[in-house]
Formats: sequence, C-alpha cells, structure tokens
Amino acid sequence: MTQALRQLVTFDEFVAWYPDNSQRRYELHDGIIIEMPQPTGDHEEEIGFLATQLTLEYSRLHLPYFIPKTALIKPLENESAYSPDVVILNRPNLVNEPLWKKTSTVSQAASVPLVIEVVSSNWRDDYVKKASDYEVIGIPEYWIVDYLGLGARRFIGNPKQPTISIYTLVEGEYQVNQFRDQDFLISPTFPELKLTAAQIFQVGQ
Repeated sequence: MTQALRQLVTFDEFVAWYPDNSQRRYELHDGIIIEMPQPTGDHEEEIGFLATQLTLEYSRLHLPYFIPKTALIKPLENESAYSPDVVILNRPNLVNEPLWKKTSTVSQAASVPLVIEVVSSNWRDDYVKKASDYEVIGIPEYWIVDYLGLGARRFIGNPKQPTISIYTLVEGEYQVNQFRDQDFLISPTFPELKLTAAQIFQVGQ
C-alpha cells in the first residue's frame, strides 16, 4: 500500500521538501505527500521494455521526443504532482514550461504526447485520479498497463485478466480502447507501432 504523510502542502513546498538522491519516489495528491511503493522486479522490467520500444519508435521517426529518468506532471487546477512510470516529452515545447528548468515539471499537454502507468497495488490512482487529471490537462494519450489484472472489474472486465487500456483524448474527453492477448496496440501517437499486449505481458515471465 502507498504510505501518506498526512500534512497538506503546496506544490512549492513539496518540491522544496523532496529528498535529494532519494531511492524512493514520491507524488503529491491534492496536497498530501504519497510515498510510492517499492516496485517489484517484474514491474521494472515492464517499464524498461515499454521505454525501450517507444524510444526505438520515436527515434526511427526522428521525432523530437525523449523519456526523462524522473519528471513530474502537475495539473494546474490542484496541488498534485505525478511521477509517471513512463512519460514521453516533446522537447521543443519545454521552453514554454515555467517549472521545467528548476523542478523538471510539466503542466502543458503540448509537452506530453504520451504517458504510461504500469499498475501496482495503488491501481485506483491510475484508473481514477490520474486518468481524470491527465484528461483535464489534455494529455492526448494515456496507457494503463495492468499486466497482473489488478484493476477493478468495472475497469478491466469480468473475469479480470491482464489488460492494456489506452485512453485517447477526443473532444476533450478520454475514450478508452482495451487490448489483451494477441491484440495489436493501437496508438494514435505511434500509429505504426507493432506491439501486442502479449509481448508486453510476457516480459519478466
């Protein structure tokens, strides 16, 4: 379970507090500092595989993207800041991000073509809170990679099974498509990507 330090803080207080060279990850959820759970090895392998595949794709297409080691996404409407498992940043737009240089934080949809969360014990945050805030920011594409089928049945169906949910922004609202087994992922950001759900789920097995 995630551990929360129950004291309301602002985003500025959060980044000032954030421990230097910490081996732990923290997020800010509506003014509450959340210590993220230590990931499993399988979780890290999933992240590494996805980051590699997407790096190969945007490099092949000569797009001005990169995947940072650590970066925060901050909704403008609340005192929150998220540290996604994988976030692709659009380098040309970072000059318009007032928080980027000092705190590696982005708030604009034009800076974030795609963000990915790999589900762990705090799956509710991925399916509910982050999906809502990423939608409000206007991030055009959001993947939830639920490789263990942990999410609630209302999100991944019944019976529960490993599922990749790809949320795409359409007229300001997320539309979701889900992929399982040998389904090829359909990514608006990378329409030529050749990757099945099974290839992702087999990582670490």
